[in-house]
Amino acid sequence: MARIKGAMMTRKRRKKVLKLAKGYYGAKSKHFKMAKQQVMKSGNYAYIGRKQKKRDFRRLWITRISAACKLNGTNYSTFMNGLKKAEIALNRKVLSEIAINDPAAFAALVEQVKNA
Repeated sequence: MARIKGAMMTRKRRKKVLKLAKGYYGAKSKHFKMAKQQVMKSGNYAYIGRKQKKRDFRRLWITRISAACKLNGTNYSTFMNGLKKAEIALNRKVLSEIAINDPAAFAALVEQVKNA
C-alpha cells in the first residue's frame, strides 16, 4: 500500500497564510514561519480592536450627550436618570444623533426630563 504524502495540503495551508500576510513589511509577507506568527498576532489585534471599537463609540456618544446637556443647563448623569424616570427608552447612539442634528428636539427632551 502506497504512503500518502501531505504536500498538497501543506502547500494549501501555506498559501492561505501567505495570502493573509500579503502587504506585511519585509519577510513577514514572504517567509511562512514569520508570516504565520504575524497573522496570528494580527488576528489577536483585530479581535481586541472589535471590542475596543464598541467602547470608543460609547465614549463618543456619552461625550456628545454630555456636551449637549451642558448647553441645556443640566449634566449627563442627571439627564440619564431623568430619562429612566420619565420612561423614555432611547439609547445613547440615538440621543447623540438627536443632540447633533436636532438641538431643538434635544432641548425638548431635557425639559421632559426636568419635569420628571
